[in-house]
Amino acid sequence: MSQRRRRLIRSGLLAAAIGSGVAFGQAALIAGFDQLLPDARGISAFNRPGTLTILSADGQVVQKIGPATREKLTTGSTPPLVERAFIAAEDRRFYQHSGIDPMGIGRAMVRNITKHSVEEGGSTITQQLARTVFLSQERTVVRKLAELALAGKLERQLSKQQILTEYLNVVYLGSSAYGVADAAWIYFSKTPDQLTLSEAALIAGLPPAPSVYSPLVNPDLALERRTVVLRRMAEAGFISAAEQAQANATPLELKPAEPKYFLSQAPYFTSWVQQQLPKVLSKEQLEVGGLTVKSSLNLAWQAQAQKAIDTYAPGEMEGALVAMEPGTGLVRAMVGGKDFAKSQFNRAVDALRSPGSTFKLFVYLTALKEGMRPERIVVDTPRCFAGYCPRNFGNRYLGTITLVGAMQNSLNTVAVGLLQQLGFDKVIETAKSLGVGLTHELGHFYPLAIGAYEQTLLDMTTAYAAINNSGIYVKATPFEEILGPNGELLWSRRVDGDRGSRAVDSDIANTMLWMLQQVVTNGTAGGAALPNRPVAGKTGTSEGGRDLWFIGSIPQLTTGVWLGYDSNQPTTDTSVVATYAWRAFMEPITKTLPVRQFPPRPVLNTTYKGDKKPGPARAVYQETYSPPGGYPAEAPAAKPLAPIPEGTPSDGPAVIVPQPVSQPGSSPGPAAPANPPSMPPPPVAAPPTP
Repeated sequence: MSQRRRRLIRSGLLAAAIGSGVAFGQAALIAGFDQLLPDARGISAFNRPGTLTILSADGQVVQKIGPATREKLTTGSTPPLVERAFIAAEDRRFYQHSGIDPMGIGRAMVRNITKHSVEEGGSTITQQLARTVFLSQERTVVRKLAELALAGKLERQLSKQQILTEYLNVVYLGSSAYGVADAAWIYFSKTPDQLTLSEAALIAGLPPAPSVYSPLVNPDLALERRTVVLRRMAEAGFISAAEQAQANATPLELKPAEPKYFLSQAPYFTSWVQQQLPKVLSKEQLEVGGLTVKSSLNLAWQAQAQKAIDTYAPGEMEGALVAMEPGTGLVRAMVGGKDFAKSQFNRAVDALRSPGSTFKLFVYLTALKEGMRPERIVVDTPRCFAGYCPRNFGNRYLGTITLVGAMQNSLNTVAVGLLQQLGFDKVIETAKSLGVGLTHELGHFYPLAIGAYEQTLLDMTTAYAAINNSGIYVKATPFEEILGPNGELLWSRRVDGDRGSRAVDSDIANTMLWMLQQVVTNGTAGGAALPNRPVAGKTGTSEGGRDLWFIGSIPQLTTGVWLGYDSNQPTTDTSVVATYAWRAFMEPITKTLPVRQFPPRPVLNTTYKGDKKPGPARAVYQETYSPPGGYPAEAPAAKPLAPIPEGTPSDGPAVIVPQPVSQPGSSPGPAAPANPPSMPPPPVAAPPTP
């Protein structure tokens, strides 16, 4: 081999080595730079800041909130007509470039100079996707350089089809349409595969100025943009001249529709979800967006709840309902009014209303805690307390009666007398242990006993749920799980939720639960009785019938109902109507629930220590009988007497539990009527007295 040839070989090897080194160095530089950029492979999980998806308990979408893509295309599912329209309009060399198109930039500059206006942009679809997902819209050199670098990385990590699909899912197209599927629905009430050529071209013309070119805002400008897109499609060879002419001649036939999932299927509930989110997530987690809330809502129950309130709150009357599981605190249904579009005020959560006699729960519960028993004899007579003279409904005074009988008949004088005997502090302490009076102060005044201090339906229902839960108080919650933008678990009720706290001894709570059952079977809440299923609850009517309440339970669920006027005017009705509304909700939904029984009534061997103290109260409230071995687990059989609904003016007989020792002033009444019908009559101005 000649010396000259050897030199040529050495030179060639050296050049190859240098070239390989440069290529390797370039690849290493790109790889190192890529590590500084976001990973594009997770782009399908992109969500704009502030977006929130709320799911029902069974996974149905209840609402999507914020700038969210409500429906997404999947890779390979985009109609070719739509793809061609966007490629012609935005990036006709999409399949030829590698993220950046110098020829496209030059062509756009020439056209814009020729037309003396910005008619065409130089950014590729890849660049627009990078800018939308990873960057801001600010016009700076740094942002543009980052956009170019990210476009190159997108092209290296994703296929062209993936890039195009993701772009079509996130591009803003005006009128709250994020993505092609949303735009097809909002403008034409169609799915993308149903779009005609003229419709696809119109949508493809929106990205440069979506708020300006929206056909719902400026139809004439939208048609002008459609013409431009059709011309570009013809120039690219995507359509024929005849198709172009026919599409141009097609009139703008809009068929607008609300964005899917834009309106909530349970608006008062989802507004409460948004109120509660800042209590369980950080500000940073909320700002990121892309959150998914797996909520407690049962959509079928929610529809039934709304129907019940709409039925029993006629005219300008309003109503609210809360249904929750006692052991978990999960709210399964929430109605805050009849029409969210007219009034967003959530009467279940935010309305402060007089709870009426439902507040007596805390008075009687305190009496049990202090050693009194349901059979304790009390005296119901007209009395005044430091100038306050409560009256019973219909001015009925029953003389000697048992504690449970007084509760069944919702006797105001007995409740106020118990408050005086037990003391304000103890009753208030009981209420606070059950979540009532923590945010809305309870005062030391005698009307406290009969609900003078306003509370929310949610707080009162949660308190009753604790009694149904054998005295364990669990805060109400709408959350089962909360997931982050990438599907990561941010919060779980089973891990992070309220574990519950002992508020009342289980024997005391279960005794109170038994007393609440007597209110339904023999007292003021007969309208809430369900066939072949135990019910426990309490009615409440504020002065003038301004507030009508019933809070009732079956073992699996506690539901509270409130009816009244926002103006606080009298309703001319009684709490009987609230029991009907409660039953209208509960009877259909319980058809799918197994029949369960409440815990048996405990045997209380307690003694009220206050009886040992001297004072006039001892002569009014006293134990008169205590059988050997304590009281039985079940109540003695009561003589059938007609119950009188709370608030119904009547001088008729009251329900009185038979007393072991004959007492003066009590007399049996006429036989009770037959069982009430399974469904209540429609609401009337004044419900008939049973």
